[in-house]
Amino acid sequence: MEPDHDPARHLTETLDRPLARRVATALRATGAGLMVERVSQAFWPVLSLVAFAAGLAMLGVQDALPLWALWTALTVFGLALIVALVFGLRCLHVPSRAEATERVDAQLPGRPLQALSDHALVGAGDAASEAIWTAHRNRMIQRLAPIRAVAPVLNLAPRDPFALRLIALTTLGMGILFGSFDRMTSVTDLGDAGAEVAMGPIWEGWVRPPAYSGKPTLYLGDLDPNFEVPKGADVTLQFYGEDGVLTLRETVSGDAPADRPDFQVEQPGEIEIDGPTGRLWDVALQPDTPPEAELVGPMTRAPSGEARQDFRLTDDFGISRAILTITRDLDATARQYGYVLPPEPREEISVPVMLPQTGDRREIEGLIGENLAQHPFAGLPVRLSLSAWDEAGQESAAALGDSILPTRRFFDPLAAAIVDQRRELLWNRENAGRSAQVLRAVSVNPSEMFDEMTSYIRLREVIGQIEGRDGLLSDEQVEAIAATLWDIALELEDGELKEALARLQRAQERLSQAMRDGATPEEIEELMQELREATRDYMQQLAEQQGPEDDGTDMPDQGQDQGQQITQDQLQELMDRIQELMEQGRMAEAQQLMDMLAEMLENMRVTRGQGQGGQGNQGMQGLQDTLRDQQELNDDTFSDLQNQFGENQPGQNEQGQEGQDGQSGQQNGSEGQGQNQGQNQGDNRGEGAGGDQGTLSERQQALRDALRQQRRNIPGAQSGGEDSLGGALDRADRAMEEAERALREGDLSGALDGQAEAMEALREGMRQLGEQQAQQQQNQEGQDGQGNAGGEPQGRDPLGRRPGDTGRFGSDDEFYEGEDVYRRAEELLDEIRRRTEDRERTAEERDYLNRLLDQF
Repeated sequence: MEPDHDPARHLTETLDRPLARRVATALRATGAGLMVERVSQAFWPVLSLVAFAAGLAMLGVQDALPLWALWTALTVFGLALIVALVFGLRCLHVPSRAEATERVDAQLPGRPLQALSDHALVGAGDAASEAIWTAHRNRMIQRLAPIRAVAPVLNLAPRDPFALRLIALTTLGMGILFGSFDRMTSVTDLGDAGAEVAMGPIWEGWVRPPAYSGKPTLYLGDLDPNFEVPKGADVTLQFYGEDGVLTLRETVSGDAPADRPDFQVEQPGEIEIDGPTGRLWDVALQPDTPPEAELVGPMTRAPSGEARQDFRLTDDFGISRAILTITRDLDATARQYGYVLPPEPREEISVPVMLPQTGDRREIEGLIGENLAQHPFAGLPVRLSLSAWDEAGQESAAALGDSILPTRRFFDPLAAAIVDQRRELLWNRENAGRSAQVLRAVSVNPSEMFDEMTSYIRLREVIGQIEGRDGLLSDEQVEAIAATLWDIALELEDGELKEALARLQRAQERLSQAMRDGATPEEIEELMQELREATRDYMQQLAEQQGPEDDGTDMPDQGQDQGQQITQDQLQELMDRIQELMEQGRMAEAQQLMDMLAEMLENMRVTRGQGQGGQGNQGMQGLQDTLRDQQELNDDTFSDLQNQFGENQPGQNEQGQEGQDGQSGQQNGSEGQGQNQGQNQGDNRGEGAGGDQGTLSERQQALRDALRQQRRNIPGAQSGGEDSLGGALDRADRAMEEAERALREGDLSGALDGQAEAMEALREGMRQLGEQQAQQQQNQEGQDGQGNAGGEPQGRDPLGRRPGDTGRFGSDDEFYEGEDVYRRAEELLDEIRRRTEDRERTAEERDYLNRLLDQF
């Protein structure tokens, strides 16, 4: 066979028309691809130089260069471009049709194009030879069926080992994304106009919106003639060329006209660059509304006395800061007792609102919490004002509200009296003499009023310090006396509760430390016993000092469902579960239960006889109502005792009237918070507010009669030993009788002593009744525990779990039974062993897993 140098030359003569057209198209396309390939390989330096220069020009690099550096760069660029063109022309080889045919033929099986272009050298005229040759050509024609163009192969990597072409393409892409095509005109103008224009008027400008807006910096040359930006945006201009050719005129800063390149947009207006290349922009301010502040709901009180206020803040760009201001509401303060005097000026309370450090600040909802129980305004009527500011400095309209500034509640009568006198002293130091008289009167019988004589001695020292003063007390003396009175009130109120709480916290800390250190079973048993004893003591002290039910200003208990309560038996079962988990080496789960236990003990409400109905609940509720009414009567009796001292001070009323007349002048600028003692008493006194002893004695008699009626409906309340329920209620009855007799005789101080003893006896009776109901519940569970097996358990325990049908923690559902439980246990042990051998796990985790294996 004799090959042809152009195998495709005679194809149109030997192939049918459709196939010949497909072959011709494939060869032409492949030839074009070869041309692109050869041009790219020859001129890639030229294309890289152009792309690199264009990218730099769009980014405006030429505007930042000195004139000599710019000319040098252009010269180097021109020379490099010429060299690259010469190199490309020398290396360029135009592909022939035969090269295109060869590339296409190499992709087909058997190289059919080459085979069809061949001629037989022998066998002409021989029928057999010609038949074989014809069959061979037909087979080659069939192999042309999948013919298609071959894509070019640039293969530039060997020719560009430093990837300069990629650097050029990256620069061009950055210029397209972040630059401007208009900036390239400065180079064009430079080349067209020569050195005169190069030194002539060129300008650049940027507009940087405030950071809080979250908007990017804008290139002034790319902006439309009309655009808007937020207030406070910075405008920066740079002029190049001869001085005075380009001038700036702007009316957006609000300042006097000045030829300066930097200014802020403070108002709508115009920015104009006057000169050969100047432009004019009409600038509008993007709307930025002031923030909005809202107080959500009333101010509430946490069990610790902390004031809590929900709020909502909104702004179109974001809140920068917010402050809750609390001022004293004199108009809502009952001006009686020590409050007839004008209040001393005091600064307003400013509580900064904690805002999120990260994230979106355009809408914020949260809770302001601040413990102001010891503040002079605590317990008095106050006015609330919540204000917010945005980053632009705009202030919201104040969200206003009024409330009684929450403080700690004192259920001990003597402690409450001391706190009342402390509040009056902080209202006006001229009340010092009156406060000393009241404190001396309410503490006349220390052996019955004080559990610890140290508190009595400290109180007498305060009284002596007040009575021994020379003139008015100084600011330092007032603050010291107020702090001492608060401490004494806490000692009287908490008593042994504080010590019990401290022991409980120490026991919890020691047990938590033992969990971390991997204590032995003996140490765990000892520490759990210590925790049980501390918890029992704390619960007992808490129950003994629990006062009447709180008012609606208290915050709900944390960590419990509404109305959910917890008994000592449930706490005991929880501690047993903690010990079981520790003994099994499951320290992480035990620590979780410990954290839950600590939270419940801090926020719980102690209840007795949970789940009991009938006479037990009715009796407990009746005693609670009686205790609350007795405390209200005690407050009213104390108010009348204060009135007696007020009447014994000549000129008191006149002085108070003068103080009210001059109130506005003296109180100018003074702010605060709180509700005074007179306000509290005005809320609670009822008919006895007038101070008539006959009315008070009748109320005391009515309470005594109500207690006797309740005792008939409470099992075990009619009889019993001194330490029983009946004995406690007997003491309450006798104390009420003594208080009633003292009221009829006008002995208010003696009546206070009797009422305090009655309240203490009522608390003891409630504790005894709660224990009696708890015991009855346990007995009933032991006898009838299976009676509710078919019922649906109701409610959840304090940990949020559904209790079993017997009311205990955990679930009554069946676990694995039969052979499956052993298989499952073996799988768990195998998994634990596998993890202990995994060296990628931490040493602490592997040590914990080893302790699990030791247990089983």
